[in-house]
Amino acid sequence: MNAEDAQHEAPLGTENRSTTPASDTFQKYIGSNWADRPEQIPSPREQASYAAARREALSKAHPGKRIVIPAGPMKRRSNDTFYPFRADSTFSWLTGWGSDSEPDSVLVMEPTATGHAATLYFRERAGRDSDEFYANSDIGEFWIGPRPSLAQVAGDLGISTKHLDELPEADKSVTEIPEDLARDLSEMRLVKDEYEISEMREAVASSIRGFADIARVLPAVAGNTRGERLIEGAFASRARLEGNGVGYSTIAASGAHACILHWVTNDGVVNEGDLILIDAGVERDSYYTADVTRTLPVSGTFTPVQRKVYEAVREAADAAFAIVKPGITFRDVHNTAMAVIAQKTSEWGLLPVTAEEALLPENQHHRRYMVHGTSHHLGIDVHDCAQARREMYMDGIVKEGMIFTIEPGLYFQPDDLTVPEEYRGIGVRIEDDILVTATGAENLTIALPRTADDVEAWLAPHVAATKAAKAAQLKAESLAKKKRK
Repeated sequence: MNAEDAQHEAPLGTENRSTTPASDTFQKYIGSNWADRPEQIPSPREQASYAAARREALSKAHPGKRIVIPAGPMKRRSNDTFYPFRADSTFSWLTGWGSDSEPDSVLVMEPTATGHAATLYFRERAGRDSDEFYANSDIGEFWIGPRPSLAQVAGDLGISTKHLDELPEADKSVTEIPEDLARDLSEMRLVKDEYEISEMREAVASSIRGFADIARVLPAVAGNTRGERLIEGAFASRARLEGNGVGYSTIAASGAHACILHWVTNDGVVNEGDLILIDAGVERDSYYTADVTRTLPVSGTFTPVQRKVYEAVREAADAAFAIVKPGITFRDVHNTAMAVIAQKTSEWGLLPVTAEEALLPENQHHRRYMVHGTSHHLGIDVHDCAQARREMYMDGIVKEGMIFTIEPGLYFQPDDLTVPEEYRGIGVRIEDDILVTATGAENLTIALPRTADDVEAWLAPHVAATKAAKAAQLKAESLAKKKRK
């Protein structure tokens, strides 16, 4: 394809701003006099051996079956702009290719007499004998930077590679993983390997630093018209600095917004005296993500009612954590937390029945104030293993190496007439990331304050520093005003 043809095949919306010369003279000139580019083949990355073991396990589970796993294409945002590319999680899990993966790549596992032969098809970089490197704004080196060669990716991932043009025609139409295969792959991911656990620890560590960033700016954010956005931005900076970005849309919900479970608009004011619920997680370049929630008093101190609700939620979380060990069912974690939620809401006179009656399957009155589940699996997806069968997930047996959340909450809607006015508009959730060990469980996010007392102590120096800065500013303004007089 020559430069003129490349312009004609430009992405939607680029025709009017394409000015690439199409003459033979220009094409010869731009393709000449480039320094040699040494072909450096990297050693296999850390996750390559783990990805190979996963492919081997998949091969044994599906003997003789041809398996095609697409990474997926770029997603158009508008006109000629695209969302940042993120490969399909299953593709990444089976190849070890994360944030540096190439759009439209395809993993093909061809059945053999002894198992499967894996080949990774992708569009490698174009040579300078082609006009692609300067004329194609989708994939050209001048536009998006150099792409890797087939040999480089083969060395990096420890897998055979071929150019995407060689992908068999029948495989080009595969855009989704078959339901039975997606189910099996989800269930294979329920128990994490050593590499996955290590990546999760790093994702959690970065997320903890992100929450520390929030604690530092929170007192100064109070009163800002879109203070929630400033909280979101503080965490996003950490996520981009230490990872691929956020693992999901951050929830920064101040005041009554905390009662909206998936509040991601984050355009509200952060008021003194309110609570702010922050649900955020850093995603690593490997795509493994943390998922953490803390509910903080904007002023640095809980009111008596806020503290009562907060400590009830923490008690539910602690009770759920206390039972986690291999051998229980995953559903037991939720039921344990719900027993505390029912007991507390009953004690406060919010239920029309006793806690015991509310907990009956045919009743569930307490769920009015917490309609979501207590736990979900966590890993390369924030809601990991989602295609697993119910008997393997919700009713499944907890095993060593599983990672999941514990995240009870209480949400009293601002217009809920079943609760006293002093409760209305209060939303609290505490979410921790839990690793199941051989004898129990480890709270990976325990370094973040959890009790009301610890939260207040954590925020205290930042509140004091903000007050001191504001006092100094007022003093400076007063002195400047006197000098002008």
